[in-house]
Amino acid sequence: MNLRIHILLLLILSCSINSRAQEVALNGSVGNRHSALASVSILLTNSLHSYGGYTQEDGSFTLDKVAVGTYLLKAKLLGYRIYEDSIVVSEKNFRLPPIHLEKDVFGLDEVVLSATRYGTDKGTSPVIVSTVGEPLFQATNAQAISEVLNFQPGIRVETNCQNCGFTQLRLNGLEGAYSQILINNRAIFSALNSVYGLDQIPTSIVDRIEIVRSGGSALYGSNAIAGTINIITKDPILNQWEAKTNFSVLEGGRRDITHNLNGSLLSKDLSKGITLYGMMRDREPFDANGDGFTEITELSNRTIGSRAYLRPSLYSKITMDANYMYEYRRGGDRLSLPPQFTDITEELTHHTLLTGLTYEQTSRDELTDFAAYVSSQHTDRDSYYGGLGGGRTPTDSLLAAQAFGNTTDLALVAGVQLSHTLTPSTVVVGGVENQFSNTKDRIPGYARSVDQKVNTLGIYGQLEWEPKEGIKTLLGGRYDYTTVSGNYAVEEIERNIQVNAPVFSPRATLMLDITDNIQFRGGYARGFRAPQAFNEDLHISSVGGEPQFVILSDDLKQETSDAFTASLSYDKIIRNTQIYALVEGFYTRLHDPFSIVSTGSVLANGSILEEVRNGEDASVWGTNLEFNIAPSPSLLVQAGGTWQQTTYENSQILFEPQGSNPGEPSISVDEFVRTPTLYGYLTTHWKPQENFWLDLSTVYTGSMVVPRIVSETGFLDLVDSREFLELNLKATQHIDLSETLHLELSAGVQNLLNAYQSDFELGPTRDSDYVYGPARPRSFFVSVRLGNL
Repeated sequence: MNLRIHILLLLILSCSINSRAQEVALNGSVGNRHSALASVSILLTNSLHSYGGYTQEDGSFTLDKVAVGTYLLKAKLLGYRIYEDSIVVSEKNFRLPPIHLEKDVFGLDEVVLSATRYGTDKGTSPVIVSTVGEPLFQATNAQAISEVLNFQPGIRVETNCQNCGFTQLRLNGLEGAYSQILINNRAIFSALNSVYGLDQIPTSIVDRIEIVRSGGSALYGSNAIAGTINIITKDPILNQWEAKTNFSVLEGGRRDITHNLNGSLLSKDLSKGITLYGMMRDREPFDANGDGFTEITELSNRTIGSRAYLRPSLYSKITMDANYMYEYRRGGDRLSLPPQFTDITEELTHHTLLTGLTYEQTSRDELTDFAAYVSSQHTDRDSYYGGLGGGRTPTDSLLAAQAFGNTTDLALVAGVQLSHTLTPSTVVVGGVENQFSNTKDRIPGYARSVDQKVNTLGIYGQLEWEPKEGIKTLLGGRYDYTTVSGNYAVEEIERNIQVNAPVFSPRATLMLDITDNIQFRGGYARGFRAPQAFNEDLHISSVGGEPQFVILSDDLKQETSDAFTASLSYDKIIRNTQIYALVEGFYTRLHDPFSIVSTGSVLANGSILEEVRNGEDASVWGTNLEFNIAPSPSLLVQAGGTWQQTTYENSQILFEPQGSNPGEPSISVDEFVRTPTLYGYLTTHWKPQENFWLDLSTVYTGSMVVPRIVSETGFLDLVDSREFLELNLKATQHIDLSETLHLELSAGVQNLLNAYQSDFELGPTRDSDYVYGPARPRSFFVSVRLGNL
């Protein structure tokens, strides 16, 4: 054989032997303060190599054939703080010292999706993300997501109607239409759903809720000016089941009963799994002042759903979602009669179907992720908004019978997304997404109709770059082309809107690690809303016994915003005490904001007309504060609050009298209505014994300006509301019936001090929108929870 070939073979053999000599088996163990931890993810990385594995039942792990060198070792387990350490692997280094994980009491190291559209650790995200999950659902005894969101800084859920219980979420001082509500990261929660949907989604189907304050249009498109609320439904993670019943009694003996049943099933190889859940809720109506008209509606809710996944291979995953929600609600007087024979009735029946399909593919080197998805929402709503047919004359009842209506709403979202890790410190994300909605709203008796189609094609891109350790930047933008085709009519008034609105929404964020425990984040985001009917426009309230309609003006144009945020966060573990604190400043400038103006005009059928117009430029700014402390494993205290100011550049008209009412003055405001300067919350979880714990929660709502109509012609007055302090208590006893069967018994009181509005308007001619303060009076509850975990 040729001598050169011999020499080459010897060199290759020598390199092979040398390479094997430089590989070692790395052993270690992971535990907490009391026991070993199984299923902990172990990741060992440097610029050349990456190794991974999981711990066994006894907490041990082994990484085979690890090349010698210096590595970053990371250990992760859901519910625990991420462990990171730099280690040197050599031939003499076969076993690591034991790794100890600390409980992640405040969820700082959980993976979140909403800030960047891909999974990132909450504590290292360049954008502040707040999360709400099962512990807070249980501590506050929340049955629907509308009952738990008040326990986050910058968020307030308010009730806007006595007759139907319409609620909306205000984020950083801006009303509901300024926030984009997502279901599993998809924008299918339409304007119609946002009217009643916060009450329709039970907490029993939700894994967590992610909240991003400030502009999100650069990622999610239109309507994310104030931020995003991302509702993540439960994934099948373990083989488990749970049944729960909650029995509440409101002041006056009115009952509110909820039953929940859910469970998950996984294959042995974890290649497939499914979660099934169901909820049934029935609530009796509540009349706070004895006038025979409800302040809290009768409610019947049924929800069933599932979330399933299939892994065709180690690097691919298909996820499917399907949820059906039925809800019936009715408010007003004499609820046992057909609505046309009452003085006031708002009656609604919703049938909503939410579906989703996602395909995800990861490259073998785990550096590239691709996703293709389609999601849909379809709602069919039968409604009745009317009154003054209660035993007056046959003519009155005939007119009242005209108030029946129907609404159909379809929302579709489809897109593709690609994310790629260029280097350990550089990630790029890009995608194309199309959002479509079609809303048809008909009340033939009032000649009321909304026929609206909105289509938005968006292209977005984002770069996350860490130029050096402790400095992270996020740059991105989204180009949206929105078309709106809408016809809006009521009686003799008709408006037609045809809009083509191209808009670019940039975003920039900087995060600095000032010290190991203090982080600074600052950012800018631009947002927009295209001219279209929003939640308040699809809701009809009653004033003076007559319906009040909202219609869009002829020359309505696009609304835009500029939002700035800056924050300092502090995270520290001192012996057994964990501390987290946040100070966040925000400033949002609205350009040509959509505003509802009461025109003072009365239509031929007696109904009252309001109009959506572009108002004066406005600003909202303030500070969110958050402070959490866990001095021991048995005690956790979380508190937060918001101070904010709102101003219009010039006075904003709320009421504009017509020529037929010359004696009535115009009403203008310099600040946002229904927006308190100060509001906040406090929760305390105390576990004096292993199987017994107490939860205390409070919500404070400061004084605010509330509009009130004080005459049948529509004359408007402004009222300064009083402040409220809502206090809730809950005690829970856990009982282990066997190793696989566990029982929890809970009892408590909500709104212990009965902090509730005391000046509701009376009778059939009341202004049903004059509502503020806590959503319910004092109520007592007991609950039973049975499951295998």
